[in-house]
Amino acid sequence: MRLVTYRDGAAGEGRLGVVENGQIVDVELLGDAVGEALPATMLELIDLGPDALQAVRRALAATADARPAGLAVPQENVRLLAPIPRPRKNIFGIGLNYVEHVAESAKSLDTSKDLPKEPVVFSKPPTSVIATGEGIQHNAEMTQQLDWEVELAVIIGKRATRIAKEGAMSHVFGYSVINDISARDNRRAGQWIFSKGQDTFCPFGPAIVTADEVEDPHNLDLWLTKNGEEKQRSNTRHLLFDIPTLIADISSGITLEPGDIIATGTPAGVGAGRDPQEWMWPGDVIECGVEGIGVLRNPVVKIGG
Repeated sequence: MRLVTYRDGAAGEGRLGVVENGQIVDVELLGDAVGEALPATMLELIDLGPDALQAVRRALAATADARPAGLAVPQENVRLLAPIPRPRKNIFGIGLNYVEHVAESAKSLDTSKDLPKEPVVFSKPPTSVIATGEGIQHNAEMTQQLDWEVELAVIIGKRATRIAKEGAMSHVFGYSVINDISARDNRRAGQWIFSKGQDTFCPFGPAIVTADEVEDPHNLDLWLTKNGEEKQRSNTRHLLFDIPTLIADISSGITLEPGDIIATGTPAGVGAGRDPQEWMWPGDVIECGVEGIGVLRNPVVKIGG
């Protein structure tokens, strides 16, 4: 299933929907139509586990031929929010997880030219999350080096503590897209959270595609354009540390919980690694996508002086 959080109208909380043929089917109202209690939010659905997903599928099938008025709305008539508008915890970011990105970072940033021997983990606060269509804030008083990074996002569906790689994929709920925005001139003594964790620095979405519909998450094209010009293109088969390794590594010391998000790293082509270096400025439009998952589109907007 392709799941979204949407708002129908200017106000109100985000609601959980399933995308079908250009329409968004409201999951809670779908439950009402079949006499079954179904969740109203993405986190509620994830918390309820596989049985809830099966219940949603049954309800969709039962109403496929005739759905009550108001149960589904055209996607163009609603506003998409981030799939999880306010994650419960920081997003787990993975640095230097494509070989060519390691090389370009070593040339332009203060990182080692040697391949990491274990995943490089940092985090982005929940307040950094924005939806497709929302503005990436550029504050010239804070940064002159605002950069892009397209990444496959992994959403955890089942609690994971000290999980072996062999069983790690059973803990995945689904996949999405993240743009790991970075203010390269805001790194502090090698620490990345202020550079990567500022408000609006985590465009996320537009949807979560459930794990059963992604045949091989380690063979997905991913790309990014700036004002229509391609800047990044690669495939997740080039991940240095694959998804089971990331889940096993993080869960060895930090429990992963339902709804947690791992941004798996970016390939080569970031602005810092280009010659000459290239940055994002107000008026730019950044699109980044992952094959079969979706495309994020965000303008860069000016704030501050």
